[in-house]
Amino acid sequence: MSELTIVSYDISRNRRRTAVARALADVGTRVQRSVFELYLDSDELGDLQARLGRLIDRQTDSVRYYSLCKRDAKNTTVDGPGVLTRDWDYYVA
Repeated sequence: MSELTIVSYDISRNRRRTAVARALADVGTRVQRSVFELYLDSDELGDLQARLGRLIDRQTDSVRYYSLCKRDAKNTTVDGPGVLTRDWDYYVA
């Protein structure tokens, strides 16, 4: 069962920052410059954390993961431009 995960990052080098953003864009939606919303199950989240862990410098870079339960995800609102992301029942590739 997937749940909404918010991932934010602060990466010191452009090349690593670009690589992290691309990895996150593969599985989620960018909602701010360094914030993505993703719908992942626990295995997918573990895979993503391992992937990003290989891309960052743990001495200078930071990636944060916030998991929201369904109730909290339903209470999410947006002020200003942008739309709420959602977990689609189907995907078109």
